Amino acid sequence: MSAGKLLSGVLVGAAAGAVLGLLYAPESGKGTRKKLAKKGGDLGDSVKSKFNELGEALQERYDTIKKDAKKAIKKAKNSSNDMEAEVEAAMS
Repeated sequence: MSAGKLLSGVLVGAAAGAVLGLLYAPESGKGTRKKLAKKGGDLGDSVKSKFNELGEALQERYDTIKKDAKKAIKKAKNSSNDMEAEVEAAMS
């Protein structure tokens, strides 16, 4: 069995268990809806937080790559200028 199928099975099983738990819960519909709304809000906040963390990490990585690229370009230009000066000196 592949990992993807196993993960899908676990997620489907968890979702089915959650639905059955809600259907057979001893609370009223109003109480259950409040719990669902709270859990949904908590989940939304958690997802938003994770996306913000991911965005910050990606921005840091982008900045590092950009800085490294600028250094490499500057080094290449300096090397090119040095080589040009050497060629001109050799031709004189």
